[in-house]
Amino acid sequence: MTQTLASEQVTPTVGADRSRRLLRVVAIVSCVPYLALKVAWIAGSHIGIPQSSPLLEHRGSMAVANAVTVLLDGAVIVLALVLTRPWGLRVPAWLPAFPVWVATGLLAPIMAGFPIQLLADMLAGTPGSAPGDSEPFLDAWVFGVVYSGFIVQGLALGALFVPYARDRWGRLWQGRVWELPVGVIGAAQRAVAAAAAVLAPLPLAVHLLWACGGTAGLDEARVADRTSGFHVMEALSAAFLAMAVTGGFLLAFRRGRALPVKLPLALAWVGSAATVCWATWLSLAPLTDVADGPTPLMNLAYAGQMIVGILVACLGVHFLAERSAGRKRRTA
Repeated sequence: MTQTLASEQVTPTVGADRSRRLLRVVAIVSCVPYLALKVAWIAGSHIGIPQSSPLLEHRGSMAVANAVTVLLDGAVIVLALVLTRPWGLRVPAWLPAFPVWVATGLLAPIMAGFPIQLLADMLAGTPGSAPGDSEPFLDAWVFGVVYSGFIVQGLALGALFVPYARDRWGRLWQGRVWELPVGVIGAAQRAVAAAAAVLAPLPLAVHLLWACGGTAGLDEARVADRTSGFHVMEALSAAFLAMAVTGGFLLAFRRGRALPVKLPLALAWVGSAATVCWATWLSLAPLTDVADGPTPLMNLAYAGQMIVGILVACLGVHFLAERSAGRKRRTA
């Protein structure tokens, strides 16, 4: 598959124009505040951490967690180079595609959720209700600095990846859904899309329940600690899940025939990434010993999200690989 997708390269144009170089600088610079905070915490600094914070009670596990997140954010710098240098078009297809997919999954909920949360707080007259206000894990300014940096990173990476993907694989999503060859998606892929649609309602209903104020399946600590951010993120979890299922369904069953192919592909890409990566992140958070473990219903919802997202992602990969192979056969 990697070799097939790589064969869709066109004449390299990445890295030559000024706007991409500027975006590369923006992406790299936007990582600095987050990396600086994390390195300081690993070194033992308490900057931005209140004296009563539970983070100070779990120094070992937090050092490991901070080191992992340093690596994740450091990968943004590597991606910015891959997406803007001429040699970036010659690396194996998975090398830029998979990390950008993961970055999409981790950053998209923050990019959408943080501004909505701020707006909700302003409308409610309760500014600054960041997650953890009832138990001050971090000073309020840390959330503003970190999340603002994430938003800039996401915008810069997105603006870099779109032209990179267009240069390298743009021919794979040309045309409209009704023009897709029947052989691109077979019975097995339609079964995958149907399975995703069957599995999605349970986690979708759970997240909508929590977004609307329901407490079933939440422990007492989470019920007491809910803020506007909690409700916003639950609503977004439902929205991204619906995006993933919709994108997979449109591709597999060739619905929305007048739609450009890139629309269902974008829905499948963003929806599957956010669904898988955010659910995985929330599932792994208790390993730091700071957050309480998820309840059985939370585990069920997260597992359902991850399965649905993986199914849709596999469907998208198959679609791109088959369309690439089909073009290669026609030009042979």
